[in-house]
Amino acid sequence: MIVKTPPLLLHWPDENATQAFAQRLAEHAALRNAFVSLRGNLGAGKTTLVRHLLRALGVQGRVKSPTYAVVEPYSLPGLDIWHFDFYRFSDPREWEDAGFRDIFASPGIKLAEWPDKAAAMLPPADLDILLEVDPSQQRSVSLRAYTAIGEALLHGLRDQRVKEPGPAP
Repeated sequence: MIVKTPPLLLHWPDENATQAFAQRLAEHAALRNAFVSLRGNLGAGKTTLVRHLLRALGVQGRVKSPTYAVVEPYSLPGLDIWHFDFYRFSDPREWEDAGFRDIFASPGIKLAEWPDKAAAMLPPADLDILLEVDPSQQRSVSLRAYTAIGEALLHGLRDQRVKEPGPAP
C-alpha cells in the first residue's frame, strides 16, 4: 500500500510528554490490531514509551524489557499484546521455532523494538515511531504510517493535537 499521509513530527521535552503521548495512543481503537515498530538508538526511549503505553492500556504488574527473551506477552480482557525486542535477534530459525509468524498473524497489538534486526521476516509496520534524543535528553519523534491502520492512528493523533488547548496567555 502506498501511504500518502505525511509523517507526524513531535517534540517530547521530558518523560511526562512521553507518558501523555502513550495515553493518547492507547485511546485509539485502531491500535487494538496494530503492529507498531519502534526505532532509535540505545537510550532513545523505546522501552519507556512501551511501558507507558502498556500502563495506559491497563497492564498491571511488572513490565519487563524483552531484550533477552525477545518477546514478552501481556493479556488483558479481550486484548493480547506482544512486546518484542529484536536487538539480540540473529537466527532466522528462531522466528519459526518461537511461533512469531503465528503471533503476527493473530489479532492484538504487536510492539517491536529494533525491527530492522528481523526486517526480512516482519510484516510491514502499521505505524513506525522513530525516537531521537538530543544532548538535553529531549526527544524528536517521527511517526509514519504504512497501512490503513497506521493512517487511522496518525489521523486520530493529529486530530487530538488540534483539539488540545494551547498555552495560557
